[in-house]
Amino acid sequence: MPLSIDALNAASPTEALALLDGVYEHSPWIAERALAARPFRSLQHLKHAMARVVNDASADAQLGLIRAHPELAGKAMTANTLTAESTHEQRKAGLTDCTPEELEKIRQLNAAYGAKFGFPFILAVRGPRGTGLRKQEIIDTFERRLDNHADFERAESLRNIHRIAEIRLNDKFGVTPALGNDVWDWHEQLAVHSDPGFKEKGQLTVTYLTEAHRACATQIAALMREVGFDSVEIDAVGNVVGRYEASVPGARALLTGSHYDTVRNGGKYDGRLGIFVPIACVRELARQGRRLPFGFEVVAFAEEEGQRYKATFLGSGALIGHFDADWLTQKDAQGVTLREAMQHVGLREQDIPAIQRDPARYLGFVEVHIEQGPVLNELDLPLGIVTSINGGVRYVCEVIGMASHAGTTPMDRRRDAAVAVAELMLYAEQRAAQDGDSVATVGMLEVPNGSINVVPGRCRFSLDMRAPTDAQRDAMVADVLARLDAIVQRRGLRQTRELAMQASAAPSAPDWQQRWERAVDALGVPLFRMPSGAGHDAMKLHEVMPQAMLFVRGLNAGISHNPLESSTSDDIELAVQAFQNLLDNLATEPTPATP
Repeated sequence: MPLSIDALNAASPTEALALLDGVYEHSPWIAERALAARPFRSLQHLKHAMARVVNDASADAQLGLIRAHPELAGKAMTANTLTAESTHEQRKAGLTDCTPEELEKIRQLNAAYGAKFGFPFILAVRGPRGTGLRKQEIIDTFERRLDNHADFERAESLRNIHRIAEIRLNDKFGVTPALGNDVWDWHEQLAVHSDPGFKEKGQLTVTYLTEAHRACATQIAALMREVGFDSVEIDAVGNVVGRYEASVPGARALLTGSHYDTVRNGGKYDGRLGIFVPIACVRELARQGRRLPFGFEVVAFAEEEGQRYKATFLGSGALIGHFDADWLTQKDAQGVTLREAMQHVGLREQDIPAIQRDPARYLGFVEVHIEQGPVLNELDLPLGIVTSINGGVRYVCEVIGMASHAGTTPMDRRRDAAVAVAELMLYAEQRAAQDGDSVATVGMLEVPNGSINVVPGRCRFSLDMRAPTDAQRDAMVADVLARLDAIVQRRGLRQTRELAMQASAAPSAPDWQQRWERAVDALGVPLFRMPSGAGHDAMKLHEVMPQAMLFVRGLNAGISHNPLESSTSDDIELAVQAFQNLLDNLATEPTPATP
């Protein structure tokens, strides 16, 4: 019979310790310390309590936990001395049925990894879906992680141990994240569509109005119809819009959604998670035959990334009346204008003004998004409450000095443009760090016509500076640009700089942020508030209505815009449940009719 939280809370210390036996490999001390946090509010509360015990433990205790784990497909497996849990996990991943070649490869990797790090390679081989990784995925991950820094790899080992423990706890409690599994599967099914040149390489790239992009729109629309939306359409810019009507005629609607386009060779969850999570909520409402006292509108935005055309936030911008007609004459790499691309798929530019929304008809906008960063991953937290979307400024700059002979120009006579930029880069790093949550990046750096034996006479570079508030961002920008002026003057150089982009910060509406907080707290998940360093469609909706966002933890140190971007079905399940809580709580509030 599956274990329950109530039974665990009621058990004696000895009984409770026995109930949690085997969750962390050969390490009962973790359960013993975690049980001091009883009563647990939920299974998720228990998971987090056990993870915190590990993270608060000494470095020696953490290393002992890592070393308590067996090698993958190692001697313990061959000798049948694995724990029952480890045996089950390695069997799920097919490691007990390796070919001689696979077994030899894994054992070579085990030896190399042990020699480099001094502890065994730890991987949650049942994977983010819980059904088991393919052997080639395991080998690829093994090879990739061999290149990690020792400190990072140690932390990654602990994160994988927590994932192993999470799956073992699910087994003990008889819990299957069914909603999370479905949403995880929807991501996999949508990821079959990719642009030519990338699909053949197994890479995910979906750019605006390509065949893959249109196939994604069609598939999302079909899913919306299947799960029970009352109306579904693909609008004049390619947004997929699903509407679940209110129980009360004339009621306002809650707007949500995110984008389904991707960066080149990107991940499966950026944007798309914010589409599929609310779709799952609508499916459950439809299954229950339940209506909310407000409408629920889910929009899969057609274009956010600006990869094919320089038209970032095209889909969400059009929804608030900010479609820029100048975009229509932009050309892609093949010389196809945006206007021609729209005409090719049957979209009419004269229909675009009609899709603008009246903010008075909406309660607000909420968005679920994968974090795209390492913070939640490092804290072992599945969800985060977004306090603000950072405002950003981008410059394209050039410093001009004098190219000269590298051997004959004395160090005190040089007018080295590259060294000047290097000095600025270090300052920008230090200045951003002063604020704690500001960031500054030089992402492009070029010495035109550079040569190994020439002092650089020119250096082109970019500056990207972001902060949670416009005032904080502007103070940092002023300091960095003032330092650039001072460096250039001191070194006898010249400069040019062009403002390439400026976006205002989008702080979360306090009442909507609090709604997310109540929804997450009800799950027994510790609340963690954080700014978003990346831009989101919510930034555009923020211009006309209140907004707030929920972040979901990513795997692989939270990497995004990368094929390694991932999330677990357990974390996705919690995101769906949090969204359901938000809807339920909102349903108890007075919902004003549309003016």
